[in-house]
Amino acid sequence: MANYTDAAQDKTKAMNDSTGIAIEFAHVNYRINGDRLLLSDINLTVQRGEILMLLGLSGSGKTTSLKLINLLLRPTEGVVRVDGRPVQDWDVIRLRRHIGYAIQDVGLFPHYTVRDNVALIPKLEGWEQKKIDARVEEILQMVGLAPGEFSGRYPDQLSGGQRQRVGLARALAAGPPILLMDEPFGALDPITRSELQKEFKQLQQRLNKTVVFVTHDVGEALLLGSRIALMDSGRPRGVFVPRDFLASKDQFVQPYVDAFRAALQVSQL
Repeated sequence: MANYTDAAQDKTKAMNDSTGIAIEFAHVNYRINGDRLLLSDINLTVQRGEILMLLGLSGSGKTTSLKLINLLLRPTEGVVRVDGRPVQDWDVIRLRRHIGYAIQDVGLFPHYTVRDNVALIPKLEGWEQKKIDARVEEILQMVGLAPGEFSGRYPDQLSGGQRQRVGLARALAAGPPILLMDEPFGALDPITRSELQKEFKQLQQRLNKTVVFVTHDVGEALLLGSRIALMDSGRPRGVFVPRDFLASKDQFVQPYVDAFRAALQVSQL
């Protein structure tokens, strides 16, 4: 990624590096149709190198919150900061290239090969072809796809799990420090999903990205998360490390813990 060059940006980046905060929500509201409040007074920080899981039911505000980070949506009130700068102060293209984005339906270009899908952002960044070729091979290997076997395939020639791997490779290809993930494994069968969760956890240990990950799956949140922000009715009801989440007696947390333990008992039958 290109480095910021002006003194003000360098000063902000240095200050934010010292605090360890990559993303911050400060009193953020989001409204639609002028008055319908979807998000209410969100105050959250995401530390560098952590995976913050946004856990909650459908309609709780998880995906809306995620989209405020890369300006797919704009906050109605309050401030979302990335690397210490309000998102509105970023050039939107630069912001989105600073942030990888992986979603459930992948969004691969069907007329592009795997190689061309993964190479897209490095090409837009103006990388030399030799560097692009080396990066595509490296990142495909990293997500468990042999370049010689998969580079020339098209998305419709891949399984669901393979498409998700390509989507993750594309999100990581240009080396963004931040990764947003919106239920990326949600549409997969249980075995493939479990495999990809474990592979992603190992990959994160190697890459140490800052990740915000949307899920409605308690087990996924506990397995992958450094911390879990429980979303309900457009606001976080608490932020917990996994151990504290399981031990919590909070009225909003307890149904999730009960459901997780019930599923665990079934799996042990």
